[in-house]
Amino acid sequence: MGRTTFTGREVAKVLMKFGYEPKSRTGSHLTLEYVNPDTGEVRRPTVPLHGEIPRGTLGSIAEQCGADDFHSFCEWIDDHC
Repeated sequence: MGRTTFTGREVAKVLMKFGYEPKSRTGSHLTLEYVNPDTGEVRRPTVPLHGEIPRGTLGSIAEQCGADDFHSFCEWIDDHC
């Protein structure tokens, strides 16, 4: 099993590699946006950029990105950071 702790910068960097675009920043939180080219579905995860992301917050980011499985999402982030 891969790691389940990441910094916000690591998560944001991976998401941006895969088509998420920065939309706004409020303090230390970055809101990204991805529009699925096939369905038009919009995903807008908000990523805190201050240090390590708590597990519950990372789970919320995974849900906002449409992940079906938290551990698979973490493995995907780990494979691409």
